[in-house]
Amino acid sequence: MARPVRLPTGHRWVVVDVETSGLRSSTHRVLSVAALALHEDGSVERELVTLLNPGCDPGPVHIHNLTAQRLAGAPRFEEVAKDLLELLDGRTLVAHNASFDYGFLDAEVRRAGMTMPTRQRLCTLALSRRLEIDVPNHKLSTLAAHWKVRQNRAHDAYDDALVLTEVFAHSASLAESLRLPLPVVGCADRRAVYPDRVPRVESPWRNPGRLDPGVGLVQGMKLVISGSTDIPRLALAARLTDAGLDVMNSVSRQTSVVVCNDPHSSSAKVRRAVADGIPVLTERQLGKLLLHVTPGEPKAAAAPSEVQQPRPATTIVPTKPWHGRRVLIVGGSHSDSVLMRSRIVQLGAKPSVNLSAGVTDVLVLDGGELDPRMDRVSARQLPLLTAADVNSALEPAAPPEPGAPLEPIRPPSQWVAPLLARGEVIDLPPQTASLTVNASWRAHTEDDAFDVDVVALLLGEDGRVGCDEDFLFYNSPTSSDGTVELSCDGSSEQGVRIELAALHSDYQCVSVSAAIGGDRTFGELGPISVTVDAPDHTIASFVLDAGTTERTMHFAEIYRRAGRWRLRAVGQGYEYDLATLATEYGVTVDD
Repeated sequence: MARPVRLPTGHRWVVVDVETSGLRSSTHRVLSVAALALHEDGSVERELVTLLNPGCDPGPVHIHNLTAQRLAGAPRFEEVAKDLLELLDGRTLVAHNASFDYGFLDAEVRRAGMTMPTRQRLCTLALSRRLEIDVPNHKLSTLAAHWKVRQNRAHDAYDDALVLTEVFAHSASLAESLRLPLPVVGCADRRAVYPDRVPRVESPWRNPGRLDPGVGLVQGMKLVISGSTDIPRLALAARLTDAGLDVMNSVSRQTSVVVCNDPHSSSAKVRRAVADGIPVLTERQLGKLLLHVTPGEPKAAAAPSEVQQPRPATTIVPTKPWHGRRVLIVGGSHSDSVLMRSRIVQLGAKPSVNLSAGVTDVLVLDGGELDPRMDRVSARQLPLLTAADVNSALEPAAPPEPGAPLEPIRPPSQWVAPLLARGEVIDLPPQTASLTVNASWRAHTEDDAFDVDVVALLLGEDGRVGCDEDFLFYNSPTSSDGTVELSCDGSSEQGVRIELAALHSDYQCVSVSAAIGGDRTFGELGPISVTVDAPDHTIASFVLDAGTTERTMHFAEIYRRAGRWRLRAVGQGYEYDLATLATEYGVTVDD
């Protein structure tokens, strides 16, 4: 394989790819791993490539083609763990969606009774987003095609690792030419390891409320299990689900009963149940009630007028004069920059938060000529604009003089999505089964990075969480059923993945927000670029830059209305912290 560029100095890189039996590192296993330790010229110094026998069902064979028969003679993870950890030691891990690969390796290493030596990682997905190259999506196959890297066997760990090495080299070289810091993050983050949670199963019955001992169990009641159980927890949960009961993972005001075998338990679930007057039963007491469960009331079907009707696909025809252009603003005061960004949006252009590969123009305000990026702007021969250029472009165009040459039309990016204004609402395309809300801000060096946490709140009809687990943050990044998950592992790029087609009907809205740690504010952070991406293309984008002294901000809402999913660009900030934001939506925050 040709290595046309050198890798960035300052790190010893190891490119890693894993194939797995599923998406959750706590319950699924690694089926194959490829780790390529690289020289500075991108050539492979050492490598470890092997299939692994997981001792379980291999999962989606149609994706990775790793059948149980192929894996039967492979080594167990613990048999290769020592060699793998020696290869990883002292190196920065590179992977496409690095939090996924690192999380699976870390889980396997913990099962083997060992500790991951990796201290830093870089996500090429985050790097690609930061560069804003002109592609419809940031899948590895798409990036390989963009960089003209040959891909022989997609979802083969070794081939993917070889392809990723080339993609990383090209991407890192482009980042260096733009003087964009690489999205290197620490692996010793705040994420904790939690026990398996009960999978959420859609209940067809309405919740009848709290348990009445005179009536007994009624289908649709919400039950929570706390502590150890005689029957294995997942088996007990399955039995309750089969009886028509709705098994939850944490206590809320909607909980009907809590099951706990220890009458003196001081668990948070039992404490909250006692405080709220929710009945607490032992497993034995529950077993007696399960002998007779009263039929529940079915949930009402949506009225015909509320059922989403398929709509014909429409093509958005650009009518604004600067449609498809990306404009970077340098210099100027906060208020001047906010004003100019709003006018750029009016013209149909997208304000850029970084000097990326997608920038087409640079707007220079007072003092902007001193911006350290201006030498890169000159090297790339980017057109320079003034505030007067923006203002004049907003004025009605005068008819050209007879015989005057026409202004050349600048071709827009091939992959331009609708640009929303703050507060604007659109219907999502009816065929949208999944999407990711991605937020990014100006990239800073590793020693000056902002501590920003993107979070998600899964809200019911009353605009509040049903239970604490409906609040997803750095220490609890995935919903109990896996339909909503924090994603994109970068120092200035984070996101929330939402499986709309599988989202439980209790959830009427997914609110995507963020908080800044320490004493810093969104005014210091600067504009936030938000894109809402389907797997293959961007649905819409918007830029939020109204922040001043706020420490938390709502970015976007994905919500149901009349049987349809809608998107709202929010941009509402508050001066309080993340804990206060959570409690405003009904989350119980421990001191």
